Formats: sequence, structure tokens, C-alpha cells
Amino acid sequence: MAPSAWAICCMLGGLLLLGGSPSPGPSVPRLRLSYRDLLSANRSAVFLGPRGSLDLRAMYLDEYRDRLFLGGRDAIYSLRLDQSWTDPREVLWPPQPGQKEECVRKGRDPLVECANFVRVLQPHNRTHLLACGTGAFQPTCALITVGHRGEHVLHLEPSSVQSGRGRCPHEPSSPFASTFVGGELYTGLTADFLGREAMIFRTGGPRPALRSDSDQNLLHDPRFVMAARIADNSDQEDDKVYFFFSETVPSPDGGPGRVTVSRVGRVCVNDAGGQRVLVNKWSTFLKARLVCSVPGPGGAETHFDQLEDVFLLWPSAGKTLEVYALFSTVSAVFQGFAVCVYHMEDIWEVFRGPFAHQDGPQHQWGPYGGKVPFPRPGVCPSKMTAQPGRPFGSTKNYPDEVLQFARAHPLMFWPVRPQQGRPVLVKTHLAQQLRQIVVDRVEAEDGTYDVIFLGTDSGSVLKVIALQGGASTESEEVVLEELQVFKVPTPITEMEISVKRQMLYVGSRLGVARLQLHHCETYGSACAECCLARDPYCAWDGASCTRYRPGTSKRRFRRQDIRHGNPALQCLGESQEDEATGPVAATTVYGTEHNSTFLECLPKSSQAAVHWFLQRPGGQGPDQVKTDERVLQTEQGLLFRRLSHLDAGIYTCKTLEHGFSQTVVRLALEVIVATQLNGLFPRDPRPEETPGWGGLASTPSKAWYKDILQLIGFANLPRVDEYCERVWCPSRSRGKQAKGKSWAGLELGKKVKSRGQTERNRTPREVEAT
Repeated sequence: MAPSAWAICCMLGGLLLLGGSPSPGPSVPRLRLSYRDLLSANRSAVFLGPRGSLDLRAMYLDEYRDRLFLGGRDAIYSLRLDQSWTDPREVLWPPQPGQKEECVRKGRDPLVECANFVRVLQPHNRTHLLACGTGAFQPTCALITVGHRGEHVLHLEPSSVQSGRGRCPHEPSSPFASTFVGGELYTGLTADFLGREAMIFRTGGPRPALRSDSDQNLLHDPRFVMAARIADNSDQEDDKVYFFFSETVPSPDGGPGRVTVSRVGRVCVNDAGGQRVLVNKWSTFLKARLVCSVPGPGGAETHFDQLEDVFLLWPSAGKTLEVYALFSTVSAVFQGFAVCVYHMEDIWEVFRGPFAHQDGPQHQWGPYGGKVPFPRPGVCPSKMTAQPGRPFGSTKNYPDEVLQFARAHPLMFWPVRPQQGRPVLVKTHLAQQLRQIVVDRVEAEDGTYDVIFLGTDSGSVLKVIALQGGASTESEEVVLEELQVFKVPTPITEMEISVKRQMLYVGSRLGVARLQLHHCETYGSACAECCLARDPYCAWDGASCTRYRPGTSKRRFRRQDIRHGNPALQCLGESQEDEATGPVAATTVYGTEHNSTFLECLPKSSQAAVHWFLQRPGGQGPDQVKTDERVLQTEQGLLFRRLSHLDAGIYTCKTLEHGFSQTVVRLALEVIVATQLNGLFPRDPRPEETPGWGGLASTPSKAWYKDILQLIGFANLPRVDEYCERVWCPSRSRGKQAKGKSWAGLELGKKVKSRGQTERNRTPREVEAT
């Protein structure tokens, strides 16, 4: 088979495997934009560093200074947010002399592990950042001068270099979380060289360092995800640092084996440890389980237990902080992901509830039924504890029984359950895995929506909204876009959002990308297309699809329907049928009888149902195309496996989305019957003696003319010359006779090309006559 025919068959085979669904659901991304699409629309920009790859490990978005700071392999970078990243700053920070050699002697990989991977970038004061790196398995910290607002400086303070043990993990990829509060760094990490000693540390500042009690068995192989300071109330003395992590624990029902569970833990900012018990150890640490599950029949639940990422959606005044958490399954049966939302009020309520108690390793957990000492274990020294007659102004003043109780009962009995008791988003059987989450709360014409951005392990970002349906607890998932941020598949490891700039900053090992949250022009130039997009950022202003801004214009110029996406109601006075595209002219394509033919139809929206209609010559009206084993409807179009002369006619590809019908393409298919082909391409009487035919010698008139007509039918006429060159002139070292015959073949190919151009508007009868 000729090379081009082989390519065509491969394409058709792929289409058959895809199968094509005529009615895709809202969980399918409505628009898929490639890396090139984003660049050409000026919607994204990518920074890969001066060496082509950052090996990114940390990212800090500083909107006060309008800077983005990046921590990579042996280097720190600074990018200005108001420029196109053409003037970056770089500080080289390799391991100290001898560290890399010692790392190699201890058996570590010199290329993958024995470098200084920067994993901590936290604000230290108005002019400096605290940076910590792995230091070739000898963690190191230093202060980085970044200057005042408006300056763009970056350099390392050599005199500030110190040990980073307890502040930064040894391994470049070890799970890790940190936050900087009041001049002190709070970290959750494995602090030893072998990665076995899991701790929560507080270091820096004037107070003595604090750490978890290793004998307390507080943490079981934890995988830290995020740490943040969250105020419980207006009393700053009651502030706490919350840690979100997963851990592997013995089976809670006392049975054999271990299970993975997700946790939220907390410590008081003003924790000073105990005086005799828990000296220089946390005395206020408590933890509770985060449950994210889908209720099933008979009380059964499908649990998503592995915590992947957490995003804190800070509220406006008078409202409660919401915690968006991304989970995955640890089941061997199926791979799934879920997003659950928790109110901080519900988390606080769990920490005010009963403590969990277990009589022994083989016993089940239950609520502690005895007397709880005062001050309640886990509470912070504050106005509530330092009452007259109760001088508990510091944890060092807490009675020993309080500290012993906290040491023996760090776990709360009640779990933290999500809003509505179920996830707002569930994704199963995905081609990629979900790794990162950020959320933007957007005000639209018909309400307020949380737009969820999910980073995948293939370098793409999913833009999703979850619509709550009235009294129902279930939500409708609408995937607005899938954006391929990076050119090659690479797991997304960091994401930060700038609501002020309407930008998303996406980090991977390769580099970092700046991505606009919206680009309303992408949806089209008609009211219906803008409405069908259901994007809370975008609305029809009477002339184009543009950024929606509440309260800036009259109602009739803000056409938007996120919940239903119904253009029939929003786009009044405009024709529903073909309003988005206008009249679509038919394009003539040719097919040959008894051969395969493909009619391409690529709707902009992947969520639209595609229907094909056929207007036969002399027929009264278009009929819907009936598919069978011979005629298949795929995601890319209509495939005829064996064409009949009765298939001739005008084919119309229409999409139906939320009741709106739109014509995508009209194709006039003309079928060249088999009897006409013999006259058009006469058979060579002695093909085996014709040089240049290759594997086509046995049946030349049944091979190469198929490909030429396929090329003509797909509007790829410029490729005919290339095809002829490949088929008839495979080698320029042939003799003069072969060359003459090859050029004769090229001339024939040109005639076929010319004939194909002129025959597009001619009937098969006219073709046969010529």
C-alpha cells in the first residue's frame, strides 16, 4: 500500500476506535485549546529559564511587589508581573563545597538528588525572602534580598546562610508544607536523612524551637499538602496554624492492615510547650479526619481518601472561610478524583466536639466519655483561659493533666464532613490525573459562581463550574475549557491565582506559565455562542462576547445565562437557526464508489450533540442520516466504509446544544462510479515492468488513484505533487529511462490535479464525457 494510503487507513482506524458519541455530556470539556492556540491568542506566556528547564520546586506569588518568585535547581528566579517576562532576575545557589560529593558517597543519585533544590520561598520582611533548599541532602537556608516595592533586585545574603534542618526536607520530592507567621517558620516534613521521622516544626524567631513529640506517635507516614494561619475569631491570641495532610494508619475498626485517611491538624501560634511535660514539644496539637465520599445505596459510601491539594477561598467581610480540597482514590478498582468544600465553622465545631478514645490496639475508636480537664486540651492561651483565679496565660502554666490528656488524645472523634454531605465535583476514568486546585469566586448576571481550575499531570488545566440544582444535594458539573498550558506533557506541581490581575500562574518541573483566566473572544462572535459558553467571566454586550462587569451597563446589554445556557431566551430578536454562523455554503467533495470516504465535521463545542442530514438529488427534504456498519458517525465526522452511488447528495452537519441548533458544515458529495474510473485511469498492460511503482505493481489503478482522489476530496491539492514525487520518483539515481517515465508520471499527476480543480463544480456525467 502506498504511504499516503497507509496514513489514511491509520486515521480511519483511529476514528473507528474512538467511536464517537453523538451526545457528549457536560463532563466533557466544551472547548479544548492547545498550546499553540493559547500562544496565538496571546492568552499565555511560558518561562523556562536560561537553560531551558527550571526544575521548579517552589513558587511564591507576591502581589504587593508585583513579583513572582521561583525556586528551582541550584537557582532562584524573580519575574515581574507587569511585563512579558523578558527581564528576569536569577540568583545561582548551588550546594556548598563538598556537599555534592558527600551526597554521592551516601548513595544518592548525582543527577536527580545531589543538588540544591529550593523548596521554601516565604516572605521574611519588607525587603527579604526566606529561602531554603535541600543542599544535596544537607538542607540550607538563607535570606534573599528582593528590595522594596517597585524595585527589581534579587541577590543572596552570604552572611545569612545557615542550616535548614527542620525547615526544609532532605529529598527534592518529599511531601512538604510550610508557612511563615510572625517571623517564625511552621513546617510539616520528614526531618531526617532517611525520610522516616515525620514532624511539625516551628523554627526561627526569638522563641525556642518547637517540634512534635516523637514518642507521641502523632503522625503516621504523613503526606503534607498545605499549611496556613487561620484566625478563629477576633482574638489574635487564639490564632492557629492549620496543616492539611494524609496519613496511613492502622485500620480504625481494629482489624488487620492499614488505611489511608486525610486530616486537618492544628497548633496554636502562641504554643510554648510544657514546663515538665512536653518540654519544647507541641502541647496544643489536635487533628481530625476530613471525609470526602459519595453516598450510595444501603448506606455504603465511596471514599476519596488521598488528599492531593487544598485551596483556601478567603471570604468577604462577615462570611466564613471555605476550604476547597482535591482528593483521589487509593482503590485498585478504579481511579477517581473528587472536590469537597468545607466550612471553617464545621471544622471548628469538630475540634470543639468529643475526643477519640481507644482502649487498645485491637479495639474500635469511640468518643471519650470521661472528664475533660481545664483548660480544654488543644485550646490556646487567651482571654478565655487567663480568667481571674485561673492564671493560664501560657501553655507552660497548663496543668500536667491537661498536657498528658492532649498527648494521649490528639484525635477528634467526629470527622469533618463537606457541604451538602457530598463532593461538588467527581471525576472518574480520566485520561489524566488531577494534582492542583485553585478557585475564583465570580459574580455573574444570575448569581455567584465558584470557577474551579484543576491542574493535571499532563500539563493541562481544566476550568470547571459546579452548579447546585435547587433543593437537590447533587450538583451539575460543567467543564468549560481544557487548556494545554505546556507544549509537552508534564505534571503541574504548583498553581497560584491572581484575582487582581485575572491571571493563573501554573508551575511544572519544566517551568512556569502565565495564563489568562478568561478570553471571551474565543467563544465566537455571536450572542448564541457567548451564551452557550456558560462562562461566568463572559457576557454578550450587544456587539461582542466580552468580560462581564457587574453594574456597568443596562440589563439588555448583559446577556448571560450560566445556569441553563439558553440562547433562545437570552438572544431575543436574533434568529436561532444558524444565527452564529449565517448561511453556510456547500463545499463539493468527491468520493469513489466501493471505496471509503470521510466527511469531516469539527464543532467548536465538544458538549454539542452532532446530527447529520442528507438532501438527495431530486428529494423533497433533508433526512437524518442513518448509521450502520457501513456508515459510521465518529467524533470527527461521518465515515463511509464502502461508498455507494446512492450516497450522493448534500450532507449537512448540525449541532444541538441546550436546544440551540447550528449548522457547522455543508458538503456536496459526488460519487464517481466504478465504470468511470477505468476511462479516467487506464490500466498499464505491463505494470511489473514499470519502474517507480514499488509495491503497487500488481494493481496500480486500484491504489494510487484512490489516494489522489482522497487528497483532492480533502482540499489538499498542493500535496498531490508531493505524493507523485514520492510514488514515481523514489530515487534520483535511476537511469534515464526510469527518469523519463517518472517525469511522465509527474505530468500525469499534474493533469489529475488540474482536472480535480476544474471538476469540483462538474457532474460525474461531465467528468466521464471528458
